[in-house]
Amino acid sequence: MLLKRATLEGIAEGRITLAFRRWKRPTVRAGGELRTSIGVLAIDAVDRVGEGDITDIDARAAGYPDRDALLAELNRRPEGDLCRVALHLAGDDPRAALREQDALDDEAVAAIAARLDRFDRSSRRGPWTEAVLRLIADSPGTRAPDLAASLGRETQPFKRDVRKLKELGLTESLEIGYRLSPRGRAWLAARDSEG
Repeated sequence: MLLKRATLEGIAEGRITLAFRRWKRPTVRAGGELRTSIGVLAIDAVDRVGEGDITDIDARAAGYPDRDALLAELNRRPEGDLCRVALHLAGDDPRAALREQDALDDEAVAAIAARLDRFDRSSRRGPWTEAVLRLIADSPGTRAPDLAASLGRETQPFKRDVRKLKELGLTESLEIGYRLSPRGRAWLAARDSEG
């Protein structure tokens, strides 16, 4: 579930507590979590609702001035069931702290290398992790489709792979594109000093 920057800011400030979506199948569930650029969101409830169930109060809790503005936005894509998602900011994204950990000893460098090696070995197209890290290092802020194309890859699989690197704290997303985190830069520097 993607949320606009203004919506995320409203959630962080406590002004926004609801989101509405039309889904063929909900992408979040009650009791789940959603990692975002502002931190981890807790999903309190996901309920199917009818348009008639939505009030002006609901719309304001979702960051819209009124019900009509919310419905106009929702009806731009009329397919799927209408769902009301109750959510709140639960805390910091643990990856944010991990990204900042750039004092890597030999053991940490080896542990990261082992995880990357597993990604490479399980890939149908062969090793990719170091090439993607170096590409992001050389091209921070470059659109994902452009990065993917430079490697002869489709955008969505490329983005999935970058998310794997992000889970290890090696990359971070920007408004457009990515950059290496301090941890990612430290790992590449350690790798370069090896040989």
